[in-house]
Amino acid sequence: MKKREYDEDDVRVRPGRGSRPRTRIRPAHEDAVEGFVVAVDRGRYTTLVEPERPKGSAQKRKQPQSRLVVAMKARELGRKGIVVGDRVALVGDVSGRPDTLARVVRVEPRTSMLRRSADDTDDTDGIERPVVANADQLVIVTALADPPPRPRMIDRILVAAFDAEIETLLCLTKSDLAPPDELVSLYEPLGVPHVVVHKGGPLEELRDHLADRVSVLVGHSGVGKSTLVNALVPAANRAVSQVNAVTGRGRHTSTSAVALELPEGGWIIDTPGVRSFGLAHVHMETVLAAFPDLVEGTVDCPKGCTHLGPECALDAWVAKGNADPVRLESLRRLLSSREGTLDDAP
Repeated sequence: MKKREYDEDDVRVRPGRGSRPRTRIRPAHEDAVEGFVVAVDRGRYTTLVEPERPKGSAQKRKQPQSRLVVAMKARELGRKGIVVGDRVALVGDVSGRPDTLARVVRVEPRTSMLRRSADDTDDTDGIERPVVANADQLVIVTALADPPPRPRMIDRILVAAFDAEIETLLCLTKSDLAPPDELVSLYEPLGVPHVVVHKGGPLEELRDHLADRVSVLVGHSGVGKSTLVNALVPAANRAVSQVNAVTGRGRHTSTSAVALELPEGGWIIDTPGVRSFGLAHVHMETVLAAFPDLVEGTVDCPKGCTHLGPECALDAWVAKGNADPVRLESLRRLLSSREGTLDDAP
């Protein structure tokens, strides 16, 4: 499938799998320095700036440290949005000293953009809301109990990942409260890898999946995402809340996305807990493209086929042994998730 471009005049460039995101600075603003946006707060962008390393191996002095620089968006960028994960060019006071402010003069080409629409049932006409930029893995964090798993929510986040062309990982928490088998079997036909963890348990397998990657963590409120982040990055100090005993829902403890560097290399981007994940911006063809074993079977479908009704040719295609029936069931489950089904439903 041909890769999409995320900016009209940008060339898609994949960064190397290193512990720090790489930035390509173009000639304009030759005095600009590279920055990686780690937090956004009311028009202020906290960016990580890497220092220039001294040249020559003979130099024994202490290596300079990276620094955090707060910046505002330059007027020349107009309405172009900046989100956590963006690689940017900064000018002005980039010392990082208190009470200083730099300017973001350019947003570098994005390798990916995870988006969600305003709730499909709202009267917002499917307004897109950018979540993070340049992530190469989406980790869907869901609890096995307290609160119970919500497959419809998981399905919708998966569709958003397909649309953004980001790899996925299912992270199942609170395995000390319920077994993972039923939920795992639901997503095996989609080829979604998974890890199973619980509070205080080992995290080696999860760390292996996260190492040297930029991973965005998304999950329903109360699933233990902040607890997980604090275990992965002890200095994070993300707020933790309890699940409401009456509603079975968690409280939004993380109020904004933030990028955190992992001690062993790589980055995780923690996002606020969500109760809905609108998909109005996702086209049906995008979902279908994630099922190459079924695409050929749609050739005989009538024009405008939704692949959900009895007129769909995929049933006959699968009946002839061309694809696994479970795969067709999974496709239709994901297509149905685009139709505004409430994510809070089990």
